[in-house]
Amino acid sequence: MRKITLSIIGLSLAACQSVSTDELDQRTAESRAVTMEFMTTLKSELQTAMKAGGAVNAIQVCNKRAVEIAAGFSEQKGWTVARTSLKYRNPNNAPDAWERKVLEQFEQRKTSGEDAKQMVYAEVVEEGGTKMFRFMKAIPTGPACLVCHGEKIDPIVEMRIQKLYPEDRARGFKTGDIRGAFTISQPM
Repeated sequence: MRKITLSIIGLSLAACQSVSTDELDQRTAESRAVTMEFMTTLKSELQTAMKAGGAVNAIQVCNKRAVEIAAGFSEQKGWTVARTSLKYRNPNNAPDAWERKVLEQFEQRKTSGEDAKQMVYAEVVEEGGTKMFRFMKAIPTGPACLVCHGEKIDPIVEMRIQKLYPEDRARGFKTGDIRGAFTISQPM
């Protein structure tokens, strides 16, 4: 694990000599744990909603519960925890410049054959005079995602998506594509 973590944050060591490798390892591990818990919670709630009322019902989970789950982790940890994508559904989830750069790198890594399930990136950056630990984990598109994010969407689901997300861009995905990423910002 240490070898993987060091390769992920190797660039940040040169940019931020005052941050120890142990601290970066710890922040990376904590961020991985939060994103796994976020992903597990969201997936469970989506599956429950799908069983209870199909895809139309599950849209509410992404629309409301995903935001609430992220807000809960953000409040609990004192970080910013969210989701983002190059092809986002909610304009509030549009990537900032750093996130866009990482998402584009994820796409390049996928094109080179890397499995999206394994993609993470962490770096210490300076934002507004403050050092921030930034972390992203790719969200691969699974078969269940295609019901709302695929190339062919049921007309009833389509109508609900359009009502909630008139500026929707999150379509046309195939299994294995990078749907987006979990993103975390931690003040140093």
